[in-house]
Amino acid sequence: QVQLVESGGGLVQAGGSLRLSCAAIGRTFSSYAMGWFRQAPGKEREFVGAITWNSGSTYYTDSVKGRFTISRDNAKNTGYLQMNSLKPEDTAVYYCAASTVYGMTPSGYAYWGQGTQVTVSS
Repeated sequence: QVQLVESGGGLVQAGGSLRLSCAAIGRTFSSYAMGWFRQAPGKEREFVGAITWNSGSTYYTDSVKGRFTISRDNAKNTGYLQMNSLKPEDTAVYYCAASTVYGMTPSGYAYWGQGTQVTVSS
């Protein structure tokens, strides 16, 4: 069992930056790939990006490539989502998730955080 706790969300103006953190409690965080997802009101949960257990590979959805960066520090049992050049369309609740399989599909992730709100004003 892995418990995930996100932090770092908030209100930011367009063009600004935020860094989300995902702290893992419980089983060894380094055993899992980590994904970030987001869900805007009235929309389905959307894949943002993912990182392998050893940071050897990352993958991003096209809309955030070049603006968002996923990283992790296994010694601290923490993952990060650095978001730069934020746009109003990035407004959503952001979730981190952990999986034994590196992938893009929400159903592939067994453990989820509670979510943190990111609001980008124009």
